[in-house]
Amino acid sequence: MTTIKLHNTRTRTKEDFVPISSDNVRMYVCGPTVYDRAHLGNARPVVVFDVLYRLLRNVYGPDHVTYVRNFTDVDDKINATALARQKAGSEGTLEQLVQDRSDETIGWYLHDMGALGALEPNEMPRATQYIAQMIAIIEDLIAKGHAYAAEGHVLFAVDSWKEQYGALSGRSVDDMIAGARVEVAPYKKNPMDFVLWKPSTDELPGWESPWGRGRPGWHIECSAMSYELLGASFDIHGGGNDLMFPHHENEIAQSRCAHPHGEFARVWLHNEMLQVEGKKMSKSLGNFFTVHDLLEQGVPGEVIRFVFLQTHYRKPMDWTEKKAREAEATLRKWQALTAGIEPAASAAPAVVAALSDDLNTAGALAELYRLAADGDVAGLLASARLLGLLTPEMGAWADTASVDLSAHADRLADARAVAMQSKDFSEVDRLKAAYLAAGLEVRMSKDSVELVPGAGFDAAKLESV
Repeated sequence: MTTIKLHNTRTRTKEDFVPISSDNVRMYVCGPTVYDRAHLGNARPVVVFDVLYRLLRNVYGPDHVTYVRNFTDVDDKINATALARQKAGSEGTLEQLVQDRSDETIGWYLHDMGALGALEPNEMPRATQYIAQMIAIIEDLIAKGHAYAAEGHVLFAVDSWKEQYGALSGRSVDDMIAGARVEVAPYKKNPMDFVLWKPSTDELPGWESPWGRGRPGWHIECSAMSYELLGASFDIHGGGNDLMFPHHENEIAQSRCAHPHGEFARVWLHNEMLQVEGKKMSKSLGNFFTVHDLLEQGVPGEVIRFVFLQTHYRKPMDWTEKKAREAEATLRKWQALTAGIEPAASAAPAVVAALSDDLNTAGALAELYRLAADGDVAGLLASARLLGLLTPEMGAWADTASVDLSAHADRLADARAVAMQSKDFSEVDRLKAAYLAAGLEVRMSKDSVELVPGAGFDAAKLESV
């Protein structure tokens, strides 16, 4: 069996991955808070862990991998949108409006991530479905002396786990206090103590609990959902490195204290952040956009995925228009090469080896280029599909075989013939500009006119020519 090596954040080393049970390899990845559309940075961990999911399924078998990715649908921003809709006259209770907003945003998320070729996880729990389990864990933590109630809140007592708290991020509690923006509250015994449960006002969603009507803190949600669906010990926990502290650190503390017989997650994987044209993505810089924005602009989801795969997940990724154009051109060539071809029975060993080396997607893509150059089209197709590329689900967006450009080529040739006599080339220039805007390469020789689809080709733009 193929040996997979993964860089474990917890040990800071690349290790041979040995699952607890090869019959059920279990992975949990922190999913989105569903208050709005997913921006491009939100999509990076989706693609990273989708590749890992595909690799695990390839090595252990599709029926022997369980992938859980949650939806956080308890959030102040969701509440704010629901309140605004209620004030604007929307029908239904606030709880119903909160659910409607969550349903709407989850639908957007699944559509946009599906457009990037991401397989849906085996389980996609919502935090609101596990409130009872969260309350049970909190009660247990209080009983064990790891948490305490104060002024309608319940807080985790970091001092009860002080010797191990910070092991994931490699920082001591004192260092974290010095460098963190912690909430100052008089009811906290330690500034680093974090909320497990907090009160809700009458106009906000809430649930009855032993500490009054309230709602859970963010961290306890993932602990409850992972325990219920994967158990006290599971194989892999993933997410962006921005979640390492405090979210993942707090997950470990409360989960290990609640279930001391378990290990929680054995391997921790964290992807680096995304930049746009060499700069941090932000609304203030005007370079902030969602996956939906790119799709609406005509950038195929497969192109977005390809650009992501060019950079190792533990390195910062830079999204650029140049990379997108080059990725589109490559995918068009590969789609043309593999049209009507049956894939090989399995991906090329070199591609599997690259992915098994801590998800070296850049190395795997290099092998795809080699397969294409060698003419191993069946191997190219099978290997690309392991990476989530050239799959039937992606569609034939780059398939230009069915687009008849001969009439347009004849039209340009006729316009040129007329212009040669009249010396008025305005119509020729107009047509050339329109075809270039549609993403066509215009090749004109003395005897012929040829129109060739290039990167960014959009057949719909030809309708207005």
